[in-house]
Amino acid sequence: METEQLHMDTTKWKSELAAYAKMKILIVDDEPANVALLEDMLGEQGYAHLKSTTDSRCVRELCDEFDPDLILLDLFMPHVDGFAVLESLRADRSEVYLPIIVLTADVNEETKRRALHCGATDFLNKPLDHIEVLLRIRNLLETRRIHQLLDNRRAALEDSVHARTSELQAAQAALEKVQGKAGG
Repeated sequence: METEQLHMDTTKWKSELAAYAKMKILIVDDEPANVALLEDMLGEQGYAHLKSTTDSRCVRELCDEFDPDLILLDLFMPHVDGFAVLESLRADRSEVYLPIIVLTADVNEETKRRALHCGATDFLNKPLDHIEVLLRIRNLLETRRIHQLLDNRRAALEDSVHARTSELQAAQAALEKVQGKAGG
């Protein structure tokens, strides 16, 4: 019984991983070693759609081109810091659920509050714990996937309501036309 349950859990996990592996992750960190570490860690787990940059000034453009499902964002970078990147991304994508995990060695409560205020979804403290990184990424990708499914369902329902409304308006117009002829 236990072996059967373990097999079912492993099969479910592999199926979920396959779905998540198709999702796109953007890595933003000014330290090339951190970027390489995250790329290797994610690549080993089957994540195939990764894009990264060490220049925070490129994030908006990369987001427009790549349309990531999740962003791993360092907070303290030259040129444009992670707080400004967060604010910029949240200003543009207010209607879309885009999880952003902040990467920081600063465990100061004020830093965390400021990042949350700017739109961070979660935190990972440096040095990174591989298991924690992978679990948090998986959890947020699942949440992103659910949001996308709900958005697709909502859009389909809106289309259905619009089509039905058009049908009802046409039927009402036809009925009014018949009533006009019968009364005249």
